[in-house]
Formats: sequence, C-alpha cells, structure tokens
Amino acid sequence: MTRGSTTALNRRQAAMAIVAVASGVTALPALALDTPSAEKPAKGGTAPKAAGDIVIGQSAHLSGPLAPTLQAVLRGQDMALAEFNRKGGLGGRSVKLVTLDDAYDAQKTVANVNQLLAREDVVALFGLTNTAGVGAALPLIAEKKVPLVGVYSGSPALRAKHNPYFFTTMASYRDEVVQMVRNLVTLHRSEIALVYQNSPFGQLMAPVVEETCKELGATLVAKAPLEVSGSDAAAAVATLAAAKPQALMFMSFGPSLVPFVKAARQKIAAPIYCVSIASSRAVIEALGDEARGLAIAQIVPYPFRATSALTRRYHAAMEAADLPVDYDHFFGYLNLQVLLEGLKRAGKGVTPQKLVAALEGMHMTDIGGYTVDYSPENHHGSRFVELAMVGPGGRYLR
Repeated sequence: MTRGSTTALNRRQAAMAIVAVASGVTALPALALDTPSAEKPAKGGTAPKAAGDIVIGQSAHLSGPLAPTLQAVLRGQDMALAEFNRKGGLGGRSVKLVTLDDAYDAQKTVANVNQLLAREDVVALFGLTNTAGVGAALPLIAEKKVPLVGVYSGSPALRAKHNPYFFTTMASYRDEVVQMVRNLVTLHRSEIALVYQNSPFGQLMAPVVEETCKELGATLVAKAPLEVSGSDAAAAVATLAAAKPQALMFMSFGPSLVPFVKAARQKIAAPIYCVSIASSRAVIEALGDEARGLAIAQIVPYPFRATSALTRRYHAAMEAADLPVDYDHFFGYLNLQVLLEGLKRAGKGVTPQKLVAALEGMHMTDIGGYTVDYSPENHHGSRFVELAMVGPGGRYLR
C-alpha cells in the first residue's frame, strides 16, 4: 500500500480496533489509507513524480494490529507538510512524502527501504517505525548515502554506533527510562517490576531497564514478557505481583496496555509508568477510567497550551481539522518539522549530501519552542523527556 497523505482514523474506530485485538481477535481488516492524492504505480512498477517535487520516503505500519496506534501520528505529519507546502514549500517546490506499508514487519521495512532508495528523486528517508527494520536499514542508507531523518523508535541500540546518514529528532527510550526510574527513586518507590513486549523491541529494552535501575539505586524485583495482543496479561501480572513491587514499568506498546492495566489494577497496588509510545489516544480511550493515574514519559513538549510558535501553529492546524489537541498528532507534526527545517537550510537545490550538511549545522536550533542540537559528531538532536499523568476524562496533567 502506498500513501500520499493520511486520512485520520476517528477515535471511536481506533478504540474499537484496540479493544478487538485485546479481546483476542487475531486479524483485523486492512485499513484503507489511500486518498485521491496518493501515488498510483505506473506500468512497470515505477511511480510517477510531479515535476519539481522534493520526495521524501517512509516505511511504516499502515496495516496490522498496531496500525491504529500510528494513525494520529501520520495525520500530524500530513498537517505539518500541508502547512509547509501552502506557504510555498522550498523555494516554490513542494515536498512530497511517500509512505509504504510494512505492517510492522522488519523484512517488509527493508524491502520498502530498498524500493525507495532505488528512486532517483528521493532526497531522504523519514519516520521509519520498526526497530529491527531501522537497524537493518542503517547499512543501506550508508551505502546509498541518503539520510534517514527521524524514526519512531527510540531504541538505544540504533544509536550505539555513529552512522553519517542517520539523524534522530527526539530522546531515546533509555532517556525515558532514566527519567522514570529517577522519579520513582525520588518518590521512594525503588523496588520496580518490569513488563516488556515479547518482541525485538522489548527484548532490547529489558536489559536497559535493568542497567538503569542499578545505576540509579533502584532494584528490579521482577520482570515478565507480554505478547503484543496482551493475551497473556493475567499471567504476566501474576508473575510481577508475587514480587510485591512498589511500582510497575510498562515497556511495550499497542493493544497490550489495555488488558495489562485492567489486570494489574486488580492485583497490584502500585503506580504504572509507561514509555511514550505505549499511550496512544486510542489506547487511553479504550482503557476509560482505568487509565487514570498512569504516568507516561513524553518526548515532545506539552501540547495542550499554545505557549510557543510551534504549539500555536499546531493548535491552528488541529482546529482547522476539527480535531482535539493531543500528543499523538503533535508527535508526527513536530517530528516532520525538524526535517523541514533541515530542508529549508539545504536550499531549493537540496540533495542528500546538502541535507546532511545542513542538519549537521543545526547547533542548538530552536524550532519555535523545541530545540535540536546536531553537529558532525552528534546526530541525535534531543534528550528532552518529561513525565505526564493521565487525569480524569483521559486529560493529561503535568
């Protein structure tokens, strides 16, 4: 499936999809995300390019059980891009984002990346979502010398080795874990139990949580894997409850949060801290009152008050779309803003190499209220993390 722009999944549909998976439904119908503006393959498999467009490629999970968690993020990207192009684009040239579906499958991610890199008009890749897929793509972008700017995975493993064509825009999962553990130690809740997704993401992050606990004076008293669907949530909670933890850390995302929280509320009287990607609006709505009290790491500034140039533009975009302000849309909106700033600095005749040079020159760059700091030696632009709590009615409190 190829996506030129995204039609947002409405909140009720998203919540129903989450609940369906959490209830044991193993297959969901593919979400129809193509719009009239989407690219259509030409004969021979080559997609046509509008004259003068600056093309950015993306691979993301547009289908599959995790797709509902990404819909608002993709819509946020679209809003940022539409706003940029309405204002004249890059010297009169429009920027076009071509997104291919990988269903959160690493092999499909690699296939999509190869397909995008084979196009002569692709200036950069953006917003890959699959941790294993990103890891497999990093040697490919280095070989083709095409930058990958911004990924929706904060895995520290992806940042362990410098790649001259890889730029992140937001804090890593390790940064989030440090903030969560530090907060719990301050609150004298240093005996922590961990539930982690039974996937490459979770398996990579479990030792990171354990190492961070040791560094900050906390104790990991128990840990348990959790399937993406959350089908084994009761068993995971039973394992953690036996250790009588003072706090729970949820290192997973997607529909599994719903059954896990419901089960944990019955068995363990302890606060639950979640990584940023765990808490899409759809999941919070599916939890209803059970979401109240969840502490969630956030790697974008608080979006609910229009106190900066960036949040004011975001509020205007959400009002025009008749959508409520949330973290999900802002996540995609802000992530693309960093790439667009790099494109502006590279100039109308942007090339992959010019974009790399422009990004490396963005030292302590304020993008209307969000600062990124790059250099030739540092391609990881931000370590911003703050904790927010879910309050009554699913509202976030700082």
